[in-house]
Amino acid sequence: MAATTAIERLEAVKEYILHHVSNSDSWHIPFFFHVTFEIPTFSLHALMVLIAAGLLLYLFRAIYDHNAKVPTGMTNLLETFVVFIRDDIAINFLGEEDGKRMTPLFCSFFFFILTLNLLGLVPVFASATANINVTAALAAVTFFFMTFGAIVKNGPVGFIRAFVPHGVPWPMLILLVPIEIAGVFIKSMALMIRLFANMMAGHIVISALIGLVVVYGTAALPALGLAGGVYVIKLFIAFLQAYIFTLLSAMFIGQIYHPVH
Repeated sequence: MAATTAIERLEAVKEYILHHVSNSDSWHIPFFFHVTFEIPTFSLHALMVLIAAGLLLYLFRAIYDHNAKVPTGMTNLLETFVVFIRDDIAINFLGEEDGKRMTPLFCSFFFFILTLNLLGLVPVFASATANINVTAALAAVTFFFMTFGAIVKNGPVGFIRAFVPHGVPWPMLILLVPIEIAGVFIKSMALMIRLFANMMAGHIVISALIGLVVVYGTAALPALGLAGGVYVIKLFIAFLQAYIFTLLSAMFIGQIYHPVH
C-alpha cells in the first residue's frame, strides 16, 4: 500500500511538472481561484505575455519620469540599463547611426524577456519564455531584421552580396554561399532554443527537487535547500538570458547589416 501511494504521488508530481512547464489552458492560484481559458488560441503563457506587456507599459509610462533633468530612483535605474544596451550592445555591433536607431528594439527585447523570466519565478505565475512558441516569436523578430531589414538597408543586391565572401575561388562559393544562407536560419533557431531550453530546465529542476518532498516526505527536506539555491541561480539567469538574447540579436543583425567581407 505504501509503495502504491508513493507511486501515485510520483505520478502526481510528474503531472504537475508537465502542467507547469507546458502551455497550459488553466491558471490555478491556491485558495483564491482557478481559471480555465475557453479561447482555443489563448493560454496561461499568453496571459503572462499580456501581464508582462502591461507591467512594462506601466513602468515606462507611469513610473519613468520623462521630464527629469537629473534622473533619480527607478528612472535612474532604467536609464542605466538603456544606456548600457545602447552603448555597449547596439552601437558596439551596429555602429553609431544604426545602433541608436535600433536601440528601442534591443531595449524591448531585454526588458520584455527579463519581465517574463522574473514572472516565472513567482510561484503562482508561469514562465512564458519556457514555451518554445514564445521564444520562436522573439527569434522571428530578429530573423525579420536580419532579412527584410537588411534588404531595406543595403538593397536586394547588397543583401545577396553579404552571403558571398570576397577573394574566395568561385568553386568554393558553391559550398560557402549555401552555408552562409543557412546561417541566417541557424542563428535564429539558436536564439529560440537557447532561451527556451535554459528557462525550462531551471523550472524542471526546481519542481523536481520540491517534488522529492512530496514523494518521500520529511526524509527529502534537504532538497528544499537545493531548490532554494537553484532559485537564486535562476534569478541571476533571468537577467543573463535576457542579456544574451539581446546581445546575440545585435551581433547577428550587425553581421548582416555590415558584412566584413
